[in-house]
Amino acid sequence: MVNPWEAQALLALARQLTPQADEREDLRVFHLILPCVAALVLAAAPSAVASGGVVSPSGGGTPPSGSGSTPATPTTNSTTSGGSTTSTSNSGGAGVGAGPAPPTTVSHPIVPGSVAKIKNGIAYAPSYAPLAVQQAIWAGNQIRTKPYLWGGGHAAFVARGYDCSGSVSYVLHAAGLLKTPFDSSDLMLWGLKGIGRWFTVYTNPGHAFIEIAGIRFDTSAEADPHPAKGTGPRWRPLFLDPSGFMARHPVGF
Repeated sequence: MVNPWEAQALLALARQLTPQADEREDLRVFHLILPCVAALVLAAAPSAVASGGVVSPSGGGTPPSGSGSTPATPTTNSTTSGGSTTSTSNSGGAGVGAGPAPPTTVSHPIVPGSVAKIKNGIAYAPSYAPLAVQQAIWAGNQIRTKPYLWGGGHAAFVARGYDCSGSVSYVLHAAGLLKTPFDSSDLMLWGLKGIGRWFTVYTNPGHAFIEIAGIRFDTSAEADPHPAKGTGPRWRPLFLDPSGFMARHPVGF
């Protein structure tokens, strides 16, 4: 026979281990809702992927393309220096330079390297030369067909014709190395004595010419095996034996 006290103790333990009616009802509702929620999540995933979004475990996602909240794209800035274009990206990448040679044009002909070239009477400035050197060569091209005119280029840099020192003064002025025209005697005191790296003026009391980056600008056809027509300033090959002339060059060139 069961002891009444033991029966009550067993009954109390059974109540603790068995959920009450309202608790059982909550568990039943939860088990019904859970499959519905899972079905909704599975249904939403394909549409999110198709629209370009990615479903995250938290229920969010990256915005699809065209949603009005797109990632910023890097922009590219282009800068031009002397015809040379360099691009840099705002994304943090370093731009790649176009090299030392700007693109050649009719008014600014360029040849690769550090020595100028003469093609069909036109001087091509070397790409590795300083800008002042290139500007002097391009300026010489502007007057390379002008006639010889005694005293030409001395009253003003722009003239209808040029003599020897007038044409030398013209290209030095274009390079920023001379403010006023000089005659051949003035050039004997100009700059520094000796041969320069890029510019060398050969002068004496009666004549002057200039060598720039390996070519010569001269009104005289001396030592020119194929002289161009006319007697004014022309581009010519170097004078290999300029005896009787004083060599002068600008500071830094």
